[in-house]
This record gives sequence, C-alpha cells and structure tokens, in this order.
Amino acid sequence: MRTSDIAVSGLRKAFGDKVVLDGIDFDVAAGSVFSMLGPNGAGKTTTVNVLTTLLKADAGTVRVGGHDVATETREVRAAIGVTGQFAAVDELLTGRENLRLMADLKRVRSAGQVVTGLLERFDLAESADKLASTYSGGMRRKLDLAMTLVGSPRIIFLDEPTTGLDPRSRRTMWDIVRQLVADGVTVFLTTQYLEEADQLADRIAVLDQGRLVAAGTSAELKRQVPGGYVELRFGDAATLDAAVRVLNDTERDDEELTLRVPGDGGAKSVRALLNRLDEYSIDITEFSVDTAALDDVFLALTGHATTEAS
Repeated sequence: MRTSDIAVSGLRKAFGDKVVLDGIDFDVAAGSVFSMLGPNGAGKTTTVNVLTTLLKADAGTVRVGGHDVATETREVRAAIGVTGQFAAVDELLTGRENLRLMADLKRVRSAGQVVTGLLERFDLAESADKLASTYSGGMRRKLDLAMTLVGSPRIIFLDEPTTGLDPRSRRTMWDIVRQLVADGVTVFLTTQYLEEADQLADRIAVLDQGRLVAAGTSAELKRQVPGGYVELRFGDAATLDAAVRVLNDTERDDEELTLRVPGDGGAKSVRALLNRLDEYSIDITEFSVDTAALDDVFLALTGHATTEAS
C-alpha cells in the first residue's frame, strides 16, 4: 500500500557560503498533487534537483518512491518523470520521433503502441509527423509531458510546467495533471502561478529563503491570513438593523440587505456566528464565506508580491 511517495527530513543544501535549503521537512501523499511555492531564489528548483537525484544534499534524508535518493539512485530514477521550465523536445524531430526516441532510451516494450497512445492522449495525433519546431508553445509543453510519461512513472516532477503558456494552454495542462492524479500518479509541482496551486494542489508548501514558512491545504493557508469575512443576507431592513445591534464590527450594505462580518471562514467560527443570530431569533436568507486569496497568503508569509514568485 502506497502512503507517502516523497519523504523529506532535515534537507540542507548550500552553494559555498549561500545556504539554499536550511533543513526543510515535508511529505507527499501517494496519488496527490503537492505544490511548492516561493519567490525567486527560494530554493524550489534546488529541491526538485535533489529529489530527482540531479544534486546531492549536504544533510538530511530524502526518500522518493520508497528509495533513498543518495544510495538508490537507479531505483529512484526508474520511478520518476521530470518536466522542467523549458520543453526539452528536439525540434529537428517530429512529435512521434521525439516520443519514439524516449521509448527506445527507456527500452519500453511495444514502443509503437505506447507512442500512439500518448499522441492520442495529449491530442497530438494530427501533428505527430510534423517537426516539433512547428509546434506552438502549448503543443511543445504537451509533447514534453508526454515524453515524461514514457515508461509510466508513478511520480512526476513538474518544475513550473506552464510558464509562458497562454491561459487556454495552461488550463489544458491542468486537465492533464488532473487526469494523471485520477490514474494514481503523484505530482510534485512548483509554479509561479498561485491560481495554479489553488486549482490543482491537495497540499501547498511555501518556501522562503530556504525554509518552509507554511504548509497545508489552500483553505488552511488562507485561514492564517486576516481579511476573510462571512457575508449575511437578510429578508428586510428591520432584520438587518436587528443583526447590526447584535453583531460587532460589521460592514452593512442597505441596498443588498447584507452584512459582512470579519472571520477566518472556519466551521467553528461560522457556527458560533449563526448560533448568536439564532439566540436573538434573527433569520438570514443566505450566507457565504470569503477567505483571503492565496495571493494575500503568499504576500503575508514571504513579504514578496505574487509577480515576484517563480
């Protein structure tokens, strides 16, 4: 039974006097998407390089697919696939030839069948025999990820896979990632797009200056930052007035008959708010919860604006 596909404890890495990773710990559950966010120079790509055996850690233990990255390099590489920030396709080859080359390198059985299946899966069949140099940025990304899946790795590392893509191509990649996870693949994702992490990740870790400053689900991270509120809507002005008298620190909208009450959006605080209204027999017609955006969380935790993240 797979429980944790990546386990990192006390990971440290320095280049000369510059400490890039300062003793980080995290686990990635099998069959999930784990996203690492952080500003430029935070250490995200260094983390990926250590986890994928491209760099040797200075200290700590790292296990990927149940294997130690330092002593079981071959086993780790057999279990993983890696896609970097730039599509690693050979533009002098066709899409089919790129995939066939990867299949031959990995000694995949029934290579032709595997290649055809991947071309169809990534909607590249019509362009299969065209040179990769003629592909759009989104098509190259899809081909790059298809090449990564040759050999059916159970753990995929995506290091900023949608950088430079237009919104439509980005969402196509998101759909592919969701399909991979539905098939049981574990995805380790670094991204500069907070919306991407919000959409895809089961858990998110925020890395800043070589240290993990926060980790949790998107909802858990948002609740750490002030700025959320509960919006209550009432049936008439008299009920709205009664609610204002009962609740403190509210923002009212007489046209919409609503009140905004500061809150973290957690079930406990929302329940307490509704119970207080019920004590005074104040009825609401509907309510909604709005927590801080992931952009706000990132800024609060790192001191860097979203546009600086990468």
